Amino acid sequence: MCSIIGYRGKLFAAPVLIESLKRMEYRGYDSVGIATFDNGKILMRKGVGKVGEVSKSLSLRNMPGQVGIGHTR
Repeated sequence: MCSIIGYRGKLFAAPVLIESLKRMEYRGYDSVGIATFDNGKILMRKGVGKVGEVSKSLSLRNMPGQVGIGHTR
């Protein structure tokens, strides 16, 4: 089973997605992925580990774009 979250709004999507995925961590997920859409391009990053660890190592919070989707698995 996975968690999937999407965001479209005025804020940068990545920080909103990360905080939302952290709320789902209690389910025991061990990998994270985020994709954002910015200036006509899809940017994607994913990694193995807890949301906070992957976010820090891949600088997920710095991903541009106000539209995005994230998942844990």
